[in-house]
Amino acid sequence: MNVFDNIYQRAAQRKGSEAALAAKLSKPLSPESLRALSDDQWLEEFTRKVFQSGFYWSVVDSKWEGFREVFWQFSIDKLLMMSPEMYEQRSQDERIIRNAKKVKSIADNCHMIFEVQQQYGRFSEFVASWPEDNIVGLWLYLKKHGARLGGNTGPYALRVLGKDTFLLSKDVETVLRAEAVIDGGLQSQKSLLAAQQFFNEMRQYSGFSLQELSQIVAMSVGENVR
Repeated sequence: MNVFDNIYQRAAQRKGSEAALAAKLSKPLSPESLRALSDDQWLEEFTRKVFQSGFYWSVVDSKWEGFREVFWQFSIDKLLMMSPEMYEQRSQDERIIRNAKKVKSIADNCHMIFEVQQQYGRFSEFVASWPEDNIVGLWLYLKKHGARLGGNTGPYALRVLGKDTFLLSKDVETVLRAEAVIDGGLQSQKSLLAAQQFFNEMRQYSGFSLQELSQIVAMSVGENVR
């Protein structure tokens, strides 16, 4: 039996039935829908995930309208004109979570998006065109060229805005180790490539998207019974 069949059957059993499992799965956006997103939306979601990292998400969400006011709704064009001194001043604004290092990531990620725009026209085009069978390559690009987008931060932002990606959650990691897909550090390049190959093979076998597969894998273990 294919490894996917075992994982799928276990997930379906834990959720009560195949129909119940299917009802819990969310799908990624189409490339056309991804291209329709504004580049400002990408900067906003990167920023949200940077601030949510290591912090209570509910607190970040409660402050989010303040963030949008302070940073001009994350307008790339306007933020590119801000000086380092302006960012420093705004990092102390009471409407946001006052963390100067994370505020600086807004400027850095704004410039990353701007650099991509010079080659692709729009950051959304860049993301939409990136092949899903090398999604970890996009993760590594964000980590290298962006600010504070390594680990799960960049991938979670991609997932929220609809790019097809798997996620290395604790439950997914549990399965990857149980299936001997990885045995070293979770974020090492060797582990990332092995995880990508694992999901690529299941995608080809099953026809599910990476996003759906990631959810199925996660729901096959852990405390998320029904």
